[in-house]
Amino acid sequence: MLRTAKAERIQAILDHHFPSPPIPLRHENAFQLLVAVVLSAQCTDERVNLVTPALFARAPGPAAMATLAEAEVHQLIRSCGLAPQKAKALCGLAQRLCSEFGGEVPRDLAVLETLPGVGHKTASVVMAQAFGVPAFPVDTHIHRLAWRWGLSNGSSVERTERDLVRTFPRERWNDLHLQIIWFGRRFCPAIGHRPADCPICSWAMSKARQTAEAARRRR
Repeated sequence: MLRTAKAERIQAILDHHFPSPPIPLRHENAFQLLVAVVLSAQCTDERVNLVTPALFARAPGPAAMATLAEAEVHQLIRSCGLAPQKAKALCGLAQRLCSEFGGEVPRDLAVLETLPGVGHKTASVVMAQAFGVPAFPVDTHIHRLAWRWGLSNGSSVERTERDLVRTFPRERWNDLHLQIIWFGRRFCPAIGHRPADCPICSWAMSKARQTAEAARRRR
């Protein structure tokens, strides 16, 4: 199957199952989304959503966050993975937003990537979901599904992002990013995956990739 035909079929299935995909991380503004995405590294969205209400009650914006001691931030987010590093990053991030950007989250991908704790994926999520700028953030889950579906060769997250933005229409990137996340959770998990039961893997995942994935699980 040609990649364009496969992509159209995948897109139609995603639209059917998740026509209006919500953003998994709860937030009320761009700063809170930025913080939540930083916290989500090596941590589930569910855990982040349990942690952020108390954090945002204490510091709903950059100005309030910048006044908090690193130890207090750590206490508020301690159940998240890598909490000490994230507490340091959040304090530094808030201070830079206040000192250099007037307390606003910059609407610039390259500038976002210079902030403490903010990598390319985090910056892309904020650009897409806070500001509506087309981006295709690729985390390990989307990377895995793109490989399963034969949309990329799995060599790197960076390669997967390049392949996906070439494969799908630019105006669909933001929704597709969310649709693939929700689809993976419901139909295409990392563990216990049964390709024959998946609405996409059942026809898009090659036998060679099924064999390779099964071999990795046995190691």
